[in-house]
Amino acid sequence: MEQNKFSKDFILVVIGQIISLFGNAVMRFALPMHLLNVTGSAALLGVVSGLAFIPLAIMSPIGGLIADRVNKKNIMVCLDFFTAFLVTLFVLLYGEINIVTIILVMLFLLYGISGAYQPSVQSSIPLLVSEEKVMPANAAINMVSSLSGLLGPALGGMAYAAWGIMPVLYVCIGCFIFSAVMEIFIKIPFAKRERNASLFHEAKADLIESIHYISKERSEIGKLTLCCACINISLSALMIIGLPVIVMQVLEFPSSQDASQMYGFIEAILAMGGLAGGLYAGIFGSKMDIRGFWKMLLAAGILLIPIGIVLLIDCSAYTAYAVMAVSGLIIMACATIFTIQAMSYIQITTPAQLIGKVIAWIIALSTCAQPIGQVLYGFTFEKLAGHLWIIFFVSAAVTALIAVFGKKICAQLKSV
Repeated sequence: MEQNKFSKDFILVVIGQIISLFGNAVMRFALPMHLLNVTGSAALLGVVSGLAFIPLAIMSPIGGLIADRVNKKNIMVCLDFFTAFLVTLFVLLYGEINIVTIILVMLFLLYGISGAYQPSVQSSIPLLVSEEKVMPANAAINMVSSLSGLLGPALGGMAYAAWGIMPVLYVCIGCFIFSAVMEIFIKIPFAKRERNASLFHEAKADLIESIHYISKERSEIGKLTLCCACINISLSALMIIGLPVIVMQVLEFPSSQDASQMYGFIEAILAMGGLAGGLYAGIFGSKMDIRGFWKMLLAAGILLIPIGIVLLIDCSAYTAYAVMAVSGLIIMACATIFTIQAMSYIQITTPAQLIGKVIAWIIALSTCAQPIGQVLYGFTFEKLAGHLWIIFFVSAAVTALIAVFGKKICAQLKSV
């Protein structure tokens, strides 16, 4: 019975993630909302939100380097305390500095901290659970992230509407401090590495070693990473850009129906799909073979076709909406299962001294890929207005090709 349970230390990591990610999600939702309310500029909001991925992409490899050389528990504790300090500083300087500047800097720091934080969490999983529990453990972490992304904006939005920005910030400060204090009691195995050169030369050598590992020594991991990046471009970016455009501008709901509310519902449905995928991977992870991950990608691509069909034919707005919601839910479940499988495989097969850096590269490349897809789809949706079904059919074909590429990668993967 004990073998089926997670360790106390892993449970503390999960609880810390719940509190920390919730606070981060609330902040990343409330600050842009406050910026929009204060400035009234949607364009400014778009620029700020679009640039936010830059520190995340930059800090992920740095976070990976640190995660492989410093006690991972200390990284989590320090970053949570540092985040609490930053939010406190924001409260103290509010009104003293230009609102656009202070919110932009704060968002950059929040995304940068997230980029540095996640490699430590992900690389700690194989140190805290047995090999057969790695996939359920990843599923738990993934579900925490999905749930935080769902509840954080929802509760943050309600709190902001009721009390304004300051009470929201006070709650977030409390979240980060509580998470940091609790993480102090986590015990993560750590073997200190001897320094043989300057910090710069060691960091450079680590980067070269990790790039060589995923591109030459274990090229299938590099190809798996490429697969993740391509899916972010072809599929994830399409859902992020396409759904709000279609629900808010294309579907003709009755005047009594608020389109923004309908979009909020479908976002919640997509989050539920992510949770369902995480739950499935957690329960049936031991029966799932990484060499079949391409089937999940193929299923996700095929499910884009019904969305294209309802945009092509003349049907009611509610029928099209229902098809998009069901397809989107299953697509998110499939994408989540694929992500958990890929991350679990990498954690199990990568040497302990490289795991932080390798995971950091995956996060960085995937993070960079998604905004590229968002920009491409943004222009494409404008150019093909009135013929949006073409985008979904083409994206379905591209995703199917990625799945075929994934099937070839499967031949190089070993069963875990």
